[in-house]
Amino acid sequence: MDNEIKTWLYDILQSIREIDSYYEDKPKRYADYLIDTKTKRAVERNIDL
Repeated sequence: MDNEIKTWLYDILQSIREIDSYYEDKPKRYADYLIDTKTKRAVERNIDL
């Protein structure tokens, strides 16, 4: 596999782990996500590679 692809996949994995850490101590509810602007922006920032 090309190193560029590996790096890209690693970055995606890191973003997923970071997003998951935002919900470590609380349930993942879409309604809560919608009203939590700080978490919403952080999640969207991680998705925007």
